[in-house]
This record gives sequence, C-alpha cells and structure tokens, in this order.
Amino acid sequence: MHSNFLRYFDEVARQGSIRKASAVLNVSSTTVNRKIISTENEMGVRLFERTPEGVTLTDAGAIVLEHCRKTLQDYERTRTLLDDIRDLRSGHLNIAAIDSVTYGLLPRILLDFNRIYPQVTYSITTAQPDEIMTAVAGGIADIGITFTFDLHPNVRVISDKTAPIGIIMRSDHPFAERTNLAIEELAGQKMVRTVDARGRNSIIDQAISGMSSALSTNCFTDTLHVAKQMILAGRGLGLYTKIGFIDEIDQGILRFVPLMHDVLSNLRIGVVMSASSGISPPERLLGNEIKRALIQLRLDS
Repeated sequence: MHSNFLRYFDEVARQGSIRKASAVLNVSSTTVNRKIISTENEMGVRLFERTPEGVTLTDAGAIVLEHCRKTLQDYERTRTLLDDIRDLRSGHLNIAAIDSVTYGLLPRILLDFNRIYPQVTYSITTAQPDEIMTAVAGGIADIGITFTFDLHPNVRVISDKTAPIGIIMRSDHPFAERTNLAIEELAGQKMVRTVDARGRNSIIDQAISGMSSALSTNCFTDTLHVAKQMILAGRGLGLYTKIGFIDEIDQGILRFVPLMHDVLSNLRIGVVMSASSGISPPERLLGNEIKRALIQLRLDS
C-alpha cells in the first residue's frame, strides 16, 4: 500500500547508517541508498548528511521523517481495524434509541447488518433523549440514537443531521399543501403529542414554554404506534419528526409540513457513543451503518 521508501527512510534514520538499516530490512545497501538518492533528487533537497561514520538527518530530512512515521503509524492502525473487521464473528450490542427510530429505520439497518454479521446480537431499548445520554455515558448502552441538543459530557457524537419537528397529518387535511406552519396557526386543531412517561416536559413543551399560545392536545402518548394510529384515523395532527412516519409519507398517506420555530426547526438527531471508552469493532461498524442510513434521509421537508 505504501512505498518502500517510508520503511527505508525510517530505518536509516533509526540506525544512523544505510548499511545497518539494510541489514535490518534484509535489503541490499545499494537498493536502500538508490531509493533515498532518487527521492532527494525528486524533492530537490538533501535528506541526509553522509559522513564516514554514517548519516545524520538534515532539517528537511527531519520534516520528511515526521511524515514517514505518521504515515506508517496510520497504516498500522488501519491494518488493525481491517483485521478486526475481518475477524469479527460475534458480539453483543446494547442500543438505546428514541421511539421513532425503531419504526422502519433501525429494523432495516439491523436486518442488513445481520446478513453480513449474523453472529452479532442486539438488545434494543426505547427511551427519552436524556435517558439515552445517561445510558451511553454510563456504559449501559453501547450506541445511542437520539436528539443531540443536550449532550452529556461523557458522550461523543459520531454523526448527526438536522431532524426538525413539524406537523404530521393526513394527506387530505386542509394544511397538507402548506410549505410551512406557525405554532399560532394550530390553535383549535386537535393535536397528538409525545409526553415523557415520567411526567416531565417533552422537547416541544420546553421549546414553547414562553409562548402565549397553548396547544390544544387531543392525545398525549409516549408510544409512536398510538400516535400514528390517531393521526391516520384523522383524530389529530402530530408534532413529530419525519423519522417514524417515512413509509406513510412516501406512500402519500401522510404529509409532513415543517414548523416555523427557531428551536424545533433546528433539532438534530444522531449516533452517540461513550467518550470515556474505546469503540469496539461491532460498535464502529454498526455506528457507520446508522450514520450512512441517516445521511440518506431527507428529514427537513
């Protein structure tokens, strides 16, 4: 993958001698010397000062040596990761996700992943965003899929993208052809909203807490399945991201209209992992698959 020059140059610098380096490399000293001279001619600078006692780095040579060693180290790290992937046979992943992700998106990702790595097993738990952050930070969950607006200090974001909360409605609703809506326009409408099962405020409640117009909610639920059935039956408008409704929106059964609100229109959803521990090969591989799936989603219109 990399030129022999990197190994030759690094070893000559270590040994301070082309002859000694060639013995370590099991290559003729003529071959090593020619390669270094060829590179010096190509770069137009001397990399070593040659003396009867051996060789010493020039200032230019010191710069090249730093590059060589960094490149070789990166290459070895890459080889280690590739070995981990090749040797991956089994493992168990604990995944904590917001409810909407478990409708369509996450099952499809896991089914595809399972075809490639059939011995990897999973535990999937749905939770509120702050619970997911705490679970990942504490090592209870290996991977979290959640809103990233309130990060725990021991959690790192692997990837995220904009996932605004808007209005989900049947395609025959009078608002269905709108390009956007303001919260004030929802006055008098029956709403379907998420509620924290522990009695705490949802993201929406926090975002509109200072607004004078209150939403008239017909159904509070912490289960997306119930919310979806209510919306499909025409019993209310939902305040959600597109993620849990993508199939119905693609089929033209439901419609998503963005909501004009500084906070709700700029929410982001992503993949989070612990910042205090290393990432295992299964975590890295599945995290990348979730990242790719999220990138492909169009969530803002």
